[in-house]
Amino acid sequence: MIKISGSSIDFSTLRRELTLNSTQLGIVERMERSQFAFSYDSLQQLTFELKLRNDIIESAKALNSSGVSFASFDESRCNEEYWHLTGYGGFQLRDGVKPADAILDIFRSGSKYAFECSSAMVIVYYRALIHTLGHQTFNRLFPDILLYDWRHDKNLELLTQTTAQTVVLPGDVLYFDNPDFNPETPEWRGENAVYLGNGAYYGHGIGITGAQDIIDSLNGERGPDATRSAYLTDQIVRPDFAYLAQFSNDPIPRTAHVRQAGNKPIIVQIGSSYYEF
Repeated sequence: MIKISGSSIDFSTLRRELTLNSTQLGIVERMERSQFAFSYDSLQQLTFELKLRNDIIESAKALNSSGVSFASFDESRCNEEYWHLTGYGGFQLRDGVKPADAILDIFRSGSKYAFECSSAMVIVYYRALIHTLGHQTFNRLFPDILLYDWRHDKNLELLTQTTAQTVVLPGDVLYFDNPDFNPETPEWRGENAVYLGNGAYYGHGIGITGAQDIIDSLNGERGPDATRSAYLTDQIVRPDFAYLAQFSNDPIPRTAHVRQAGNKPIIVQIGSSYYEF
């Protein structure tokens, strides 16, 4: 179910009144049908989340087709015009380089880059935020980026939940565990993957495919005495959309009717329903 300021909104109303693409409509429908409540302080928070989720999905697809390579930390590489390669395989933003330019160079100059899957997920998030928030806001929020494993700037604000707490939505990052990974290739101890919807996932080093294909790939990287199969865990990672929404200047969608009198609360009409913010 979806709630805005404590009031439930049904899928048909949102579909009729908001301008959403097919990906966003699928997300809204899955939210509305879920047993879990998706609660927002404002309509703007919901529309921001839908935009960012869409941009996460598009960024995952873009990284998949960028020409970047998979590598362990020891074999990582980057375009040193934008990044300094640290001794532990991280990418530190160079002085004088704009953060958005450096992130987007990964997608433009993919053949110059190689990294492992956790860094790939953070890169996907950063590109999505560039598209959602714009270059200027992104550069202000993330002035000193270090890409290394799951390390990320505090303003990214990632939340970790489980399938017992929420439903998986397109744009979430899930984790496939490989409990009997080969100790000689620890980079294959698991795979972080963006859920793209319709049963498809993007995993760096594996590509865009289904869950069983990711499991089969990980099983091919097990130790010689392996007895346990790789599997999809119940872990869900997603940005703190409500926190990030405060940095967006996007107005409430034009199809919603807004009216305010003096210092009284803003009233938003969606169809025949009114919501007070």
